[in-house]
Amino acid sequence: MNNHSIQVLAVTGGKGGVGKTSISVNLALALAQTGKRVVLMDADLGLANVDILLDVKADRTIADVITGKCSLRDILIETHGIHLIPASSGVQSLVAMGPAEHAGIIHAFSDLADEMDVLVVDTAAGISDAVVSFVRAVQEVLVVLCDEPSSMTDAYALIKLLHRDNQINDFRVLANMTRSADEGHKLYRRFSTVASRFLDVNLRYIGDIPFDEVVRKAVQRQRPVIEAYPGSRASQAYRELAKQVNQWPVRTVANGQLEFFVERLVHGVA
Repeated sequence: MNNHSIQVLAVTGGKGGVGKTSISVNLALALAQTGKRVVLMDADLGLANVDILLDVKADRTIADVITGKCSLRDILIETHGIHLIPASSGVQSLVAMGPAEHAGIIHAFSDLADEMDVLVVDTAAGISDAVVSFVRAVQEVLVVLCDEPSSMTDAYALIKLLHRDNQINDFRVLANMTRSADEGHKLYRRFSTVASRFLDVNLRYIGDIPFDEVVRKAVQRQRPVIEAYPGSRASQAYRELAKQVNQWPVRTVANGQLEFFVERLVHGVA
């Protein structure tokens, strides 16, 4: 099978409203601007909205691939310099698929392995089985925090669940909608103090995305802020984040990173 090195990361956050999808989209585009071949997977199976932020219409989704109606290549949408895998609200849990569907989805992703460098997975909000299924399958887990109590408690609950039940120990933390870099550091320190006290996990702070009025304007225009307002503070932060991601080591696994991701996704891991 394929041994092409692919960076596979999930953007998650525990609760809705922390800006997770906006981060997924803009990070994907920022990575593409560095020359990476990026595939963005909308893994919100109940409330798909990446296509809305990118102003594209998905005629087919991952559900059509699973049921054998078309190939993964058939549903890919090329937009803004990346490829999008649209979500489907008709598939509540990929881990509920049977052996034939398992084999089909693994084969579908393997067919594209030579054509991507990074797979960004935008998860749903909450800590449902579907969210856990995606997060436990990736190499890098990027947890989004913002400065409100429910964001902190929900992110903690997600990390606790992933650590306790799935033996995931490493998490990268990004602060969003901060008023200053110092606010982001303080937010992380508060969060890591509690998490480190009760959980044996490794948290790494990777910076912040500042609050920027143009982000809301970009959403209203259905355009990523990094394209609509490339000189904005938020866009600059996304470009810095992309530089960081490009420096993260790609963990070597026996069967290639993409196949490894899909096998863990559809078969589940203890």
